[in-house]
Amino acid sequence: MKNNNKNERDRKNNLFIQAMSITGRYIKNHYKYLILLFAGYAALSGLNFVKVSTTDSVAGYSIKNYEIGQISDKTIIADRSLPPDEVYATSITEGDIIVKKGFPITEQAYEQLQKMSESPVYLDYSAFAHNEIYLLVISILWYMLFAFMSKGRKLSILEPILEVVFVILVYGVVAFGQKVAILSSPYAICMVLPCVLFTMLATILYGQSSAVILSFITALYVLGASSWEVIPFIYTLITCFVSSVFVAKIERRLDLMSAALVLAIFNMVFMLLLAIVFNQNLRELGTVFIGIAANGFLSGILCLGLLTPLEFMLNTASVFRLMDLSDLNNPLMRRMLVDASGTYQHSMMVAQLAENACREIGANALVARVGAYYHDIGKMDQSEYFVENQQGENKHDDINPTLSFTVIKSHVKKGVEKAHQLHLPNVVVDIIAEHHGNSVVAFFYNKAKEKDPSLSPEDFSYPGNPPSTRESAVVMLADTVEAACKTLKSPSVSSLEKFVNQLVNDKVEHGQMDNCDLTFRDISKIKEAFVQILAGYYHSRIKYPDQKDPETEEKTTAPAEEKKEIKKE
Repeated sequence: MKNNNKNERDRKNNLFIQAMSITGRYIKNHYKYLILLFAGYAALSGLNFVKVSTTDSVAGYSIKNYEIGQISDKTIIADRSLPPDEVYATSITEGDIIVKKGFPITEQAYEQLQKMSESPVYLDYSAFAHNEIYLLVISILWYMLFAFMSKGRKLSILEPILEVVFVILVYGVVAFGQKVAILSSPYAICMVLPCVLFTMLATILYGQSSAVILSFITALYVLGASSWEVIPFIYTLITCFVSSVFVAKIERRLDLMSAALVLAIFNMVFMLLLAIVFNQNLRELGTVFIGIAANGFLSGILCLGLLTPLEFMLNTASVFRLMDLSDLNNPLMRRMLVDASGTYQHSMMVAQLAENACREIGANALVARVGAYYHDIGKMDQSEYFVENQQGENKHDDINPTLSFTVIKSHVKKGVEKAHQLHLPNVVVDIIAEHHGNSVVAFFYNKAKEKDPSLSPEDFSYPGNPPSTRESAVVMLADTVEAACKTLKSPSVSSLEKFVNQLVNDKVEHGQMDNCDLTFRDISKIKEAFVQILAGYYHSRIKYPDQKDPETEEKTTAPAEEKKEIKKE
């Protein structure tokens, strides 16, 4: 029996130690996000304190909910003494029963309730506690949703920081906007809500999934800030969802003007439907309709104005910025075309392969295309050392393999440095840094191994890390396949399929796909996409009837010209 008890205690201790170890690792890996969670909650709590302390409420209810003669559903006891003043001649002593549950509210009791609600030294702790619990629950829900929806993509701490700032601003606008007489109505407060603007920015900067989470959570915060009014909650939820869906399809900055007009019309129509459903007098909402339409239109205009500085400060890969970077007429691409034409053509082909493969697996094709364009920008300074730029003479014939390897691997580091100088988005920088992973430069390793058998593969490996995103992994595979397929003399569809399969499987076997979220199905689709593009690129062409090979023609016409010269002599 003692042994059984001891084993049970040991088992529980081991479970406790394992749980603490897992918790410790989680906190270590996510401490930034946990700090942000508590900081955001603290800021909202501060706003909640100010809101409750300046709101006419008693025992968790607005003074508007109490009437003289109403049967009270709770007992209200004064928690502090209040002397008589010019407005209310009655006095209140700490511990007095102001209203008793089950009894009607007298005129004197109602006056005491008013005095308590309007006193600057009185704080409705019940309302404050209720709001605090609500804010804590919503904050934890937001953290969990964000953590779940963010799996499979690389996160920057700047994303949740920006969204927390957005939520704090919305909460403050709703909480204190209703204290203004013109905005006290639950319909009127919607005129000044910046939710649509923030959703549009979040959609463009971080994608639709992030914006949808933000929309849902913001609507819940608006519900608490508006003292549980349903109208602002529904309006925020629906208009934010619609704006995120609409803006996600936009690919040009100027299209935001059209989006602003459409959102203005939609917001006004939706508010009209809400007023009809909740049986509100439409004549009283004329100003509200105008304000709602202006809010939607100005949201698009402000989004267009704020987008460029936010893109620069946050260094995000928005669709607009990626479209700008994909313009091949920019100075860097023009310089690559002149100084490293072989690398330029290689990058174009890699971009085509990567973009097509990403579309097949549902990854971000635009990120892959732009990353492929820039993945070899580190080669421009020493372009003559890379085979695609060489014409006859090979620089590596005159230097030892170790030095050749040093030159080859340096293009990754130089590419990352150039990317930082150009302030390229982090996702593009990651593709540049990861497009070779930590793979071995096999040609120079084998060459050096002949002279020094003691060398290990690590001595001739790239210093980078394997791809961490699907887009980065696809660019790596496209880079490998495009370069290797050029060595095939007479590529057919069957030979391309075998060669691509071999190259991709080799990357998988050497652990280059371990850090990304590619599945076996994804890899199969990537192979098929590569073969489809390469087969079209290397397809055989029909020879024209009068077509001649210039070199052959030179050899056959040269003797005839010599005979003519002899006859003339």
